[in-house]
Amino acid sequence: MTKSPWKWVPTLYLGTGPAQVAATTLSMLLYKQLGLTNAEITLYTAWFFLPQVLRPLWAPLIELTKSRRWWVVAMQLLVGAAFGGVAFTIPTAYWLQGTICFFLLLAFSGAIYDTAVDSFYSVSLDDDAQQHFTGIRSAFYRFSIIFAQGFLVMVAGNLQLLYRNSISLSWSLVFYAAAGLFIALWLWHRAILPHARADEGRYDWSGDLPADLSDLWHEMRRRLHSFVTKYERRRVVATLFFIVAFLLPEALLSKVSMLFLVDAEHNGGLGLSPQEFGWVQGTVAVVALSLGSLAGGIVVNRDGLRRWLWPMTAATNLPHLLYLYLALTQPGGLLPITLCIFVHQFGCAFGTTAYLLQLIHYSRGPHQTTHHLLCTALMTASFVLPSMFSGALQMALGYPAFFLMVLACGGFSFLSMALLPKR
Repeated sequence: MTKSPWKWVPTLYLGTGPAQVAATTLSMLLYKQLGLTNAEITLYTAWFFLPQVLRPLWAPLIELTKSRRWWVVAMQLLVGAAFGGVAFTIPTAYWLQGTICFFLLLAFSGAIYDTAVDSFYSVSLDDDAQQHFTGIRSAFYRFSIIFAQGFLVMVAGNLQLLYRNSISLSWSLVFYAAAGLFIALWLWHRAILPHARADEGRYDWSGDLPADLSDLWHEMRRRLHSFVTKYERRRVVATLFFIVAFLLPEALLSKVSMLFLVDAEHNGGLGLSPQEFGWVQGTVAVVALSLGSLAGGIVVNRDGLRRWLWPMTAATNLPHLLYLYLALTQPGGLLPITLCIFVHQFGCAFGTTAYLLQLIHYSRGPHQTTHHLLCTALMTASFVLPSMFSGALQMALGYPAFFLMVLACGGFSFLSMALLPKR
């Protein structure tokens, strides 16, 4: 009996957001409320992007070893265990070491789960069904982000009111609830996911494993060499500089902007409660990102990318002025803060369309999948390194001067776009 995709596609993509959000956003809020400095928070949480940097190394193993279905089910259970580990270690004396270990496990298992889900989806449905469910899976992915970054943060804030500001207890309960959700999803998918004929690991374990690993290593080296030699040297250098430099301002801003929203007013922040943060950053910002991406795709399809390169570069950088405005004025109402966050997130998503399309254009040709993985890994690495030290820079400069520095770094975005060959 054929199992309807409606029984498993929505729930598969409902599980793609929480692990990523927990490792990259909830961890920062937790550490901020537990008293770590901005410098410590950005340094520690930057390591949770390591799975994305290493994706070109581990992603091929998903298709070569076990079935995609096995990876999906196994990683969903591991994500649930990692959530439980975070919840268990928060109230202990070793909360920092314990939560870092489990957040890192959560980041790896979540990244592998996301990759396995996309691969399983592609082999389990025919082309017509994939096209039919494209909007469904995108909608449930966005909903999962709002659930984790909005709803769960609001729940943590309400629990802190209920338990008289017991931060450890409130966050432990939230992470235990997330663990229970993923264990329930694991039980459901273990029973309901179909066994596709094309979903089998391709590696023959009866062969010569050391020789096969050596061949795989040489193949990876060959593809890496082709990545930097596929075009003339000027284009390669200009593209690599573009990948590294275009998002430098956003890399510096990404973590500090969220800490700025919840930091105390006497420290120069806006002093938002968890409930307010969940609404502004967890709901409004996600909606703005979705609308910005949609608008970027529409104008590029209508007019072509070249016409929108400079407007998109400006849209990525100019909204950073809004954070300088917020830092200088510290408005007391939630409405101006919400509007500023909406405009920034919309502009960032709209402008990043040009960046992502440039990565796709560079990856075209032989070994397209591998080259795109390398592009995204380099993008993530260039994003992580500045964000790692952004908290220390903010503490040294203060919020207004830091946001002014971010604005100045926008010059790298315009320079990298100007040097990029337009073809």
